[in-house]
Amino acid sequence: MKTRKVLDSYALLAYLQGEKGCEAIKAALGSSEGGVLMNEINVGEVYYILAKARGRDRAEEFLNTILPSLPIEVEANDFDAVIRAARIKAGHPLAYADCFGVVTAMDNDAAILTGDLEFEAVVSLVEIEWIG
Repeated sequence: MKTRKVLDSYALLAYLQGEKGCEAIKAALGSSEGGVLMNEINVGEVYYILAKARGRDRAEEFLNTILPSLPIEVEANDFDAVIRAARIKAGHPLAYADCFGVVTAMDNDAAILTGDLEFEAVVSLVEIEWIG
């Protein structure tokens, strides 16, 4: 089991909304091992989902207050990462935003924490730790 973890939007939303799997995310965030990462594309995905469901003010609160208070290292993308994510998308039935999480996991020798079953498509590429 890898000590570094990558959250996808599913995992962070489960944590924020106290849904199934939130305890696994709390445990990862509370652990001093390895660290918790999230790709900036997935952060943007959480923002727009919150904005649509709860309004822009709640999404801004997430971005400006909640996210900075969490021990999550947000990973940026360069052109190489964008193309690598596109290559993963071209070969696997996974949402394009989720492909950025895969790239982050690959680059950081990390496991992806998720409950999104679409990630079954990439178990040959990265380790998946299922929440919930």
